[in-house]
Amino acid sequence: MFNSLRNSLKKVISKFRKDVEEESLPEASDEKESRKEPKKAEEVKQAKTTKESEEKKTAPAETEQKESPEPAEKQKEVKKAVSSKRPKEPKAGSEKLKPDSEKSPEPETEEPETSSTQEKFQKRGWFGSRLAEAISKVRLSDAKFEELFWEIELELQQNNVASAVVQKIKQDLKSKLVDKPISRRGIEQAVKSSVEDSIQEVLDFEVPDLLKTASGKQPFVILFVGVNGSGKTTTIGKVCRLFQNAGKHVIMVASDTFRAAAIQQLEAHANKLGVKLIKHDYGSDRAAVAFDGIKYAKAHEIDIVLIDTAGRLHTNKNLMDELRKIKRIAKPDLVLYIGESITGNDCIEQAGIYNEEIGLDGIILTKVDVDEKGGTALSISYVTKTPIWLIGDGQNYEDLHRFDSKAILDNLGLES
Repeated sequence: MFNSLRNSLKKVISKFRKDVEEESLPEASDEKESRKEPKKAEEVKQAKTTKESEEKKTAPAETEQKESPEPAEKQKEVKKAVSSKRPKEPKAGSEKLKPDSEKSPEPETEEPETSSTQEKFQKRGWFGSRLAEAISKVRLSDAKFEELFWEIELELQQNNVASAVVQKIKQDLKSKLVDKPISRRGIEQAVKSSVEDSIQEVLDFEVPDLLKTASGKQPFVILFVGVNGSGKTTTIGKVCRLFQNAGKHVIMVASDTFRAAAIQQLEAHANKLGVKLIKHDYGSDRAAVAFDGIKYAKAHEIDIVLIDTAGRLHTNKNLMDELRKIKRIAKPDLVLYIGESITGNDCIEQAGIYNEEIGLDGIILTKVDVDEKGGTALSISYVTKTPIWLIGDGQNYEDLHRFDSKAILDNLGLES
């Protein structure tokens, strides 16, 4: 159950983390430049020292030339004398060394590299510290978040999560990530926690107990509505068994007279469960059948009346008008919408229109056991503002359970 949604979320959250890390990594050139800087400084220093040394060598000759006021011939004799007294340059291979003052400074040895990349940057002063900080933390812009969240949004929509729920997940996550420093190692966990918190808030509604709700009145009348093929007739049988197990006396009412097969199907369930079925002929007035069923229940001290209705399309105005008439005559204590979980956003849209047209008290989702996506269960209550009371997860009469939001979250397993 919900395998597709669970796997999709884990995949896109992991990709989101990788994309954020790649986006925020410092460029390799920054590190190269930082390593070049000490070498450049050393080369400049060495060149300067060499130049000063050469200037010192030529300085005495130039001074003597400037200070001598004697004639040109005498200057030539002086130059010869000076040159003869000047010490000869050592030959190649000679062991004589220059004076200490004329020695070129030896290149400084580079500091051994540290084991941690972050420590390397920190040892390079202000620039290195800032680079180390960039490595350990990430910060997303609004535009970049929109770009990266797109894949998460797409996967949620493909798994039948309604747009309203997708937007909530998006805004919650955005408020926690955008323009805020986040530990690089904590990105994935932050996204998982935010998504789970959002889903938990979406499912944070009170789930009524059907047995307790129905215990205060006799007869307690429940009207079931929904489209054809949603499992409505089978669900009525499951609800009947639920009340029977609680010691209640139940009857069924076949107010779907549009289809002869609908009457036969409900009658088959009534016979299996050993309960009375109130029915009229095919094509009879639907509201009249409901009225007769309630009248019978009052006369025979029946606890629970379960009324089936035709599977009306939410777009058919005439049929919706007929449904409102049944509700007006029967005055049900509870109106429950039966929706097929695997139909996704169609189910959510239909439930919304039913709620607007006749008013719903609760929702029962069917075929949840074969729903790999799970978006309907996450979204339908949030969109319609109507709680899910029960879920059907099998074909047997016992396969009807009270909705449990914690079980849904555990099934998604984001933290595992």
